[in-house]
Amino acid sequence: MARHPAAAPLGVLTAGAAGAGYLYVTDPHESGHLLPRCPFRLVTGFLCPACGGTRMTYDLMHGHYEAAWLDNRLLLLASPFALALLLRWTLEGLRGRRWRPSFSRPAQAAILLTAAAWTVTRNLL
Repeated sequence: MARHPAAAPLGVLTAGAAGAGYLYVTDPHESGHLLPRCPFRLVTGFLCPACGGTRMTYDLMHGHYEAAWLDNRLLLLASPFALALLLRWTLEGLRGRRWRPSFSRPAQAAILLTAAAWTVTRNLL
């Protein structure tokens, strides 16, 4: 039985909304919450490219834009692109079409190199 093309993006949106609801009332800057820790940081002790993303999202939801910038600059700048991809995936699914973004090899390399450079930079500073 084939799923409707909108099932996956709507599932992601639903899970994201539930996570955002929990995050809205849970301050990740404080301890004692059920938010997961970064496995890369637990193993290596270094910040990964996405470290600070949970705090950044919390700060954005509460209007603390400067704090969100300080939490993870690169992720903050990349967020509109990720949201645009999610929106496109959802709209195509609702239209009954399956959609998968495709990036050229140079674009993939640029994304990976940017993430690697960001990881090195933020761990040196």
